[in-house]
Amino acid sequence: MSIQIKRDQSLAMRHIVHVRNHVISVDGAADEGGDDAGPNPHDLYDAALGACKALTMVWYAKRKNIPVEDIQVSIDRDAGEERQGIYRLAATISLSGELTEAQRQELLAVAEKCPVQKLMTTVKTEVTTTLA
Repeated sequence: MSIQIKRDQSLAMRHIVHVRNHVISVDGAADEGGDDAGPNPHDLYDAALGACKALTMVWYAKRKNIPVEDIQVSIDRDAGEERQGIYRLAATISLSGELTEAQRQELLAVAEKCPVQKLMTTVKTEVTTTLA
């Protein structure tokens, strides 16, 4: 799969991301020289973790017939030590439905195993960059 990112020259920094049939506007915040016309790359990285946790829990709950009604995930970033090699993300999960405490803990454990968290914490990512 190839993701395409194309410049939108109507704004100072904005780019449009094309993922399959989906379009996402990305931009820098005003203090970064952008117009805040979309999330910045760090926002997308953080959002990927939260979305992965939410989707993983829904998938698991359906497979195990766990009666979860709503799942909300909040991601808070602490990038204060990013330049020293530490980037902290804190996920807070809200669940609703007729759930036992055991089911709630089971869903929490599943959220900890989402594929994006594994990528972020246990997989070595290699990136190559070339000019076309």
